[in-house]
Amino acid sequence: MAQGLKDIRRRIASVKNIRKITAAMKMVAAANLRRAQQRAEAGRPYAEAIRGVLLRLARDAGVSHPFLVERPVSTSLAVVVTSDRGLAGAFNANINRAAVQLLRDLPGPRVVAVGRKARDFFRRRRYEVVTDYTGLGDAIRFAQAERIAGEVTLQFASGACDQVFLVYPQFVNAVTSRPVSVRLLPLSGRDMEDEGGDGRPGEGGEYIFEPDAAAVLRDLLPHYISVLVYRALLEAKASEFGARMAAMDNATKNAGEVIDRLTLVSFRMRQAAITKEIAEIVGGAAALEG
Repeated sequence: MAQGLKDIRRRIASVKNIRKITAAMKMVAAANLRRAQQRAEAGRPYAEAIRGVLLRLARDAGVSHPFLVERPVSTSLAVVVTSDRGLAGAFNANINRAAVQLLRDLPGPRVVAVGRKARDFFRRRRYEVVTDYTGLGDAIRFAQAERIAGEVTLQFASGACDQVFLVYPQFVNAVTSRPVSVRLLPLSGRDMEDEGGDGRPGEGGEYIFEPDAAAVLRDLLPHYISVLVYRALLEAKASEFGARMAAMDNATKNAGEVIDRLTLVSFRMRQAAITKEIAEIVGGAAALEG
């Protein structure tokens, strides 16, 4: 009985230590979430403005570009954005599951993995991982997005793939994110309109392109791809912190419930031991009197 009570007390102490860790991780995730959310929300208007200019170029100015040209599809590439670390509930599993559903219907599926969780997931399932990007850190930089965008545009321009999709978690609020997939290349007016709005920023009116519409489109399209990737990385980082905060909050609450149950068990064991000792003393006294 005494040994069992000691074991229960050791388990209580161990769970209390775990609860301290999960509570600290929750606070860290909450602090990081605020910064990541601000960056993700701040990047949306810029992406919308560029999208509107590109729509004008592609639709109204009648300008074409290799990135806008549809071609027969024999090979597809998906850029899948997850996190490097776990302890975020079903966050990474949901993204990988959405990517698998997309790739299942694509011809010649290949993957560019952003984050260790995507890389390990698709390698285990024997997908061709063209390249992977890990260790991006908590503060996403635009140069990192440019490097990823440069790789996928090179794959598309060289003919190594005929279409590119971007799969990432879209941040909704601190406890909610949803996996989304958008076609990155080739771009079309319909794809850009599906991103939201009518593609006409401001009050509209006539655009004047300098030096000409073709030159603006040639310079702006690669930048727009980088902006889309950067936006996806920011959304994914905010979603990761939100998922980790919620997971650590649940873990802290569960640890508290486990401590309460173990404490109750220890009280019952201690009461049983005391009752047994009293019974033994009373029995011994009765035997002496007899």
